Amino acid sequence: SPNEHKLNFKKSKEACLSYIQDALLQKQWKRAAEFLTCYVESLEKDYSREHIGPSEMIWRIGTEILWHHSQSSMKEFNCFMEQMKTLGVKRYLKVCLEHVFHLLCNGQIDEAYQNLSLAESWRFGEQTAIQDKEMKLIQAYRGLLDYCSWSKQKNILLEHGEDGFSDLAAEQEMHGYFRKAAVNLKEIIKIPGVWDEFVKCYVDLLEFYGDHNEARQVLNEYAYNSKFPANPNAHVYLYQFLKRQGESKKSLISALKILHDIVPSHELMIDFNTMLQKSKKRKKRRLGLEVIFAALDYAGWKENAKAWSCLAKQVKQIVISEKHLDWIQQEWNSRKDWWPAFHFSRYLAKRNWQENTSLSYEKALVAGILLGKDCKYFKYVSHQGCKAQLKRFRMLKKFVNRHNPVYLRISG
Repeated sequence: SPNEHKLNFKKSKEACLSYIQDALLQKQWKRAAEFLTCYVESLEKDYSREHIGPSEMIWRIGTEILWHHSQSSMKEFNCFMEQMKTLGVKRYLKVCLEHVFHLLCNGQIDEAYQNLSLAESWRFGEQTAIQDKEMKLIQAYRGLLDYCSWSKQKNILLEHGEDGFSDLAAEQEMHGYFRKAAVNLKEIIKIPGVWDEFVKCYVDLLEFYGDHNEARQVLNEYAYNSKFPANPNAHVYLYQFLKRQGESKKSLISALKILHDIVPSHELMIDFNTMLQKSKKRKKRRLGLEVIFAALDYAGWKENAKAWSCLAKQVKQIVISEKHLDWIQQEWNSRKDWWPAFHFSRYLAKRNWQENTSLSYEKALVAGILLGKDCKYFKYVSHQGCKAQLKRFRMLKKFVNRHNPVYLRISG
C-alpha cells in the first residue's frame, strides 16, 4: 500500500541520516560522502514536504565532508557551494558567507571579495528584507577586506616615506579603500553584538586620519552601551586607546576596574595593580592588593613571576610600615584554607626553585609572611638559597624571621 511504502521510505531515509551522523562523528569522511550521495538520491524520489528542509542538511553535512575529505579540491567545493546557493533562496546569503570563509581560509582573498560583491547585489523580493542581518554581515566582511587592502597600501606608502605619499594615484587608491571600509564597518558596529575585529579595524582607520573623537565615541559605545553583550575585550580596547592618547591615570583606572570586575584573571591586572600601588590614595592601594590576590586565585597565574613580585612588593611595604595589616588579613582569611596546598606545598617549592629562582624568591617572601617561618615553602626555598650563597635569600630569611609576629597577628 502507498502508506506502507511511505513509512518504509521514511525509515530508510532516517537510517541513512543516522549512518551519516555516525560516520561524521568517527571522522570517516569517505564513508559519510557515500551515504550522503545515497541520501540525496533518495530525496529525489521523495514527494513529502518535510518540516526541516533537506537542502539545509545537505548543505551543512556536505560542507563538513568537503572541508575534511582528503580528496576534495577547491574546485569541487566552489561547485558544491554554487549548487547550494540555487537550492534554497532562504539560505542564499548564509551559504554565500560560508563560501567566503572557506575562500579566505584558503588564502583566496580576491575570489572572496568577488563573492561578497555578488552577494551584496542579490535581490529576491521579500527575501531581501528578511535577510537584512545577513546582508549587513556580507557588507561588513567586504568592509573588512577593504580595510586589509587599505592597510596593505598604507604600509607600502609608509615604507617609502615622503616619496610614498607623493605618489598621488597610490594615495588616492588608499583613500578609496578607506572610504569603502569605513562606511561598511561603521554600519555593522551599530548593531548590538560582538564585533571585536570590526571595531578594531574601524578605530585603526579613524586614528590614522586623526579622528580621535569619533574613535573614542565608538569605543565608549561598544564598552558601555547596555544593549551590547558584556564583552571584556571592549574594555581592553578602550583602555589601550586611552593609553595611546596619554589619558589621565584616573580614566585608565576606571577602564581597568570594570575589566577586573568581569575578568579578574585578565593579564592586564598586572598593569592595574602597578598603577594602583603607586596611587597616593589609600582606597586605591587597598584595591591593588585585592586585584593581585584575586588574579593569583587562578591556576594560569601560578607561575607568573611578575604577579608574585607585585604581591611580594606590596606585602613587604605593608609589613615594614605596620599599617594596614588588616588588609592582608582580610584577603588571607578567605584563602588560608586552600592557598597553602594550591601555592605553597613542598613539591612546588622544589619545582619552582629548579625552574625559576626569581619566582621562588617572591613566593617564599609571601609564604613566609602569610604562613610564618615554619612554612614548608619558605623553609625549603630559603634553605636552598642560603646553601647556594645567594645574598638576597639570606636577607629574605632575616626579614621573615624578624617579622614573624606579623604572621601571628594575621592568622589571628
